[in-house]
Amino acid sequence: MSGLHIKADMQGLLIYLSMAGYAACFLLTALAARSGRSQTPAGRRLIATVFIAASMLSIVSVLYRWQQVRHLPMQNMFEVFLFLGACIGPIHWFSGKILDRFHPVFSGIDSVIALVVLFPAGFKFSNEAQMLPPALQSWLFGPHVAAYMLAYIFMAKAAIFAAASLTNSPVRLRAIPMLSDYTYRLTAAGFVLLTCGLFLGSVWGKLAWGDWWGWDPKELWSLASWLIYGIYLHVRLLWPTRLRLHNSLVLLGMAAIIMTLLWVNLSNLFQSLHNYA
Repeated sequence: MSGLHIKADMQGLLIYLSMAGYAACFLLTALAARSGRSQTPAGRRLIATVFIAASMLSIVSVLYRWQQVRHLPMQNMFEVFLFLGACIGPIHWFSGKILDRFHPVFSGIDSVIALVVLFPAGFKFSNEAQMLPPALQSWLFGPHVAAYMLAYIFMAKAAIFAAASLTNSPVRLRAIPMLSDYTYRLTAAGFVLLTCGLFLGSVWGKLAWGDWWGWDPKELWSLASWLIYGIYLHVRLLWPTRLRLHNSLVLLGMAAIIMTLLWVNLSNLFQSLHNYA
């Protein structure tokens, strides 16, 4: 994984064009917010158009990879981050429904998340095609991985609102109830997907190896993530006014997800059956 892997092919072109679109969307959102034009119909249409174009390019990038490797592109770290980037557009739309609004600032936030997850696919991990090993040739492969990837994007969005709630500014102080509500709605949606991913993984383990649970490092960190968000949902119900604790738990859950996705796969400390680095 050392060094940069510049991809001078159609796959790379699609990734870099998508990243350029998201970068343009973020800049347009920032400039529009600064000038006050983000509330005008023309400003909203421009931001939405650029965001949709970047999202479509990201989705096409995954479809192109699918056609190249002839299997669901979720096998290795390159494909996982590529798929995470393709999740941004659909989740942006679905999040707008959950939050009951489509604000241009949300496009800027999602553009930052897209750039973060597409960077490893575009510059760090090799896109060399690999055969799908027999262990992954199951009908549960796609639903299991997709549930987790979608959940991770929801939780990343929730973490941004949680972090904003913890900053010290007069604007934040007035917006805390709204930000906390956004955090809760996104986390609740992500938790459903985390639960689905965990359940499907257990079923897959039972069918493939005869055990519902194997105490693998990846399984343990996935369980830790699920438990942290479960604790957050319970704490929010029991102590609805403990907003700082709520937001801190959401950020802790995001840290556990990063451990699950990156450290378990890339660190030499863990010998995991789920290591697809």
